[in-house]
Amino acid sequence: MYHSTKHKIHILLHPELGDTRWDKILNAFIIVLIVLNVAAVILETVHSIHDQYAVFFHYFDMVSVFIFTIEYILRVWSCNHDPRYQHKFHGRLRYIFSTEALIDLIAILPFYVHVVVGLDLRVLRILRLLRFFRLFRLTAYMKSAKMVRSVFTLRANELKLSFVLITFVIIIASCLMYFAEHDTQPDKFSSIPATMWWAVVTVTSIGYGDMVPVSTLGKTLSGIISFMGLAIFALPAGIITAGFLEEISKAKRKKHIHCPHCHQPINLDDLHHDHHDHHDHPEHH
Repeated sequence: MYHSTKHKIHILLHPELGDTRWDKILNAFIIVLIVLNVAAVILETVHSIHDQYAVFFHYFDMVSVFIFTIEYILRVWSCNHDPRYQHKFHGRLRYIFSTEALIDLIAILPFYVHVVVGLDLRVLRILRLLRFFRLFRLTAYMKSAKMVRSVFTLRANELKLSFVLITFVIIIASCLMYFAEHDTQPDKFSSIPATMWWAVVTVTSIGYGDMVPVSTLGKTLSGIISFMGLAIFALPAGIITAGFLEEISKAKRKKHIHCPHCHQPINLDDLHHDHHDHHDHPEHH
């Protein structure tokens, strides 16, 4: 009874593991509560709204923290059903210091720090901004977030390489533009570090216009660097797009239907090839 209850709670708190009606209800409830909390943090910064509804915001935060605290405790209690945290003590300790659990803790910590310690109002306002971390908790309740994490994890090396190339382009562009424009505009292109601001806004195609080359050489280099920036910044976008296409393809291949005769899962990719053999050999049932 104890282990079965813990297992059910673990699945209930991890929407990707279950697909029952209660999973969907809890999933929707937590998502709405997180969104409302973030909206409350934003609206509290409007003095007229905060002064008028201060009591409501206070009690809404209390109720939210109470719910999130219960959820956090249940997550820590039931985490042993995850193979990564199987050990009763060390497993829970490892889970507590995981990124997911730390985000949960940071989201509720400001409330308890204020209650226990008592803080200056200005410090409290800064800590209350940590409630924005509740927004990151949406990733635990949205199955699509798992795909996003997978894309960035699997394509990490390619993304790192593309960002290294972007950094190289910015440094080289800064050096070239400094030597091209320093004598003409020593106040704006005063040093290579100062010129890096121009390189960043040019390579990213923002172009604020606060630093503009005026010499012929500077304008020529600026045009070349702008085109290079477009090409270089297309790399991360292409890598991420390819990663999403690959993950979507994998997700489609993993979809299963159940055989109406033996109730065994059948992969859609193998449906036309193996399903007839599956029924021709009943010993496999």
